[in-house]
Amino acid sequence: MNMAMMRLRREDPRVVGSFRLHRRLGAGGMGVVYLGSDKKGQRVALKVIRPDLAEDQEFRSRFAREVSAARRIRGGCTARLVAADLDADRPWFATQYVPGPSLHDRVADEGPLGAAEVAAVGAALSEGLVAVHEAGVVHRDLKPSNILLSPKGPRIIDFGIAWATGASTLTHVGTAVGSPGFLAPEQVRGAAVTPATDVFSLGATLAYASMGDSPFGHGSSEVMLYRVVHEEAHLHDVPDALAPLVRACLAKDPEERPSTLQLSLRLKEIAAREGQGFADVRPPAPRGAEPERMTGRQSGTHPDRVQRRAPGQQGTPGGRATPPPSGASAGRGAAPAGSGPSPRRGDRRVPAARGSGPSRGGASRGGTPSRSGPRSTSGSQNPTRSGTGSRRPGPRTAGGGLRPANPRLLRQRLFVFVVVTLVVAVGIALVQGCQGPAHGLGDDGNSGGNGVRTQQGQGWSG
Repeated sequence: MNMAMMRLRREDPRVVGSFRLHRRLGAGGMGVVYLGSDKKGQRVALKVIRPDLAEDQEFRSRFAREVSAARRIRGGCTARLVAADLDADRPWFATQYVPGPSLHDRVADEGPLGAAEVAAVGAALSEGLVAVHEAGVVHRDLKPSNILLSPKGPRIIDFGIAWATGASTLTHVGTAVGSPGFLAPEQVRGAAVTPATDVFSLGATLAYASMGDSPFGHGSSEVMLYRVVHEEAHLHDVPDALAPLVRACLAKDPEERPSTLQLSLRLKEIAAREGQGFADVRPPAPRGAEPERMTGRQSGTHPDRVQRRAPGQQGTPGGRATPPPSGASAGRGAAPAGSGPSPRRGDRRVPAARGSGPSRGGASRGGTPSRSGPRSTSGSQNPTRSGTGSRRPGPRTAGGGLRPANPRLLRQRLFVFVVVTLVVAVGIALVQGCQGPAHGLGDDGNSGGNGVRTQQGQGWSG
């Protein structure tokens, strides 16, 4: 039923019961629905039965039973029954006015709904149907145009009134319902109507909300009713999260359909899961990511070391520094100038060369004398130094193009040199001091014994 407001026509009543009518909300197979208000200003949706149905006594009695059952329905997912007059020339009833478009109009204007919204709407409708069925009422005409999307949630309208005549013929069914693609197979066959009938209609409604079309396509009433009974529903555009449940609702056998309570609980789970957007949430970074970053920093070259090595690197193209040595080759590798570890004790036993001659045992690239030539030239000790570690440095002159030696090492060598020089000088002085008196005594003895005076004796005598 189209619920768009329209002006009242000339044949439309202006007052029904205690309600004043303002606009037409729509018309269906059962009658016309108006927007009205009572003396307190409360707005209602008031439906007036068609004149031809009003003359049918069987319809009136069934209509009375349906209205009585509608009064017993409790819950927020239905339009509450406000008033009714079953004995009027044209029976009518008024329900609470629900602002908002119908599900049919919403999909027609804005396209299919998302999985989370479809599940949320379906969960609310299923919960409403639980209350309806507990009141002993079967809606029998659940379809997108009978679901209003209010700001407070979806609301179900037109409880079973369209089917009050009992569906004696298919023509009457098509006329009363107007949307045979949402009928259950048992309704088409004229079998007993149960709460499972509403479950089938709800499944077709959810498929429509997901796809924007009936799951049984388009066609005449006869074609649509045949498909409902004999063909499977087409759910190609229904989201994967909803498709299995919707397909279960559309089972041909009523016994195979889920109950409204099961449907409500399952749809709530789907709505909660889809609403959280698990497919869009990025997983947290693994705990191993930080150690990997730390490992990358440790295994890479250190900027301060690279800057201090680069000027004197030999045999490395582009001035690129080699990685720092590790393990057994660390003591024989290059030491960063000014910040590296102190030389090994073994280095002190090798005196520095005087002047500008080469070192005795050969030096490694870092300027630290190696203990022996063969060990410093072994390429297996440090693979990163292959091609450069076996070179023997030339004379350590300022203009020789070689890297200057470690200042600390030079100071140590200078200290050793001075100490050695002093020791040698002291030794020579001691030796000369011991030899001087011996020569003097010999001279005196010789001069005294032979009567020959030395030059020194002449000085004394003179």
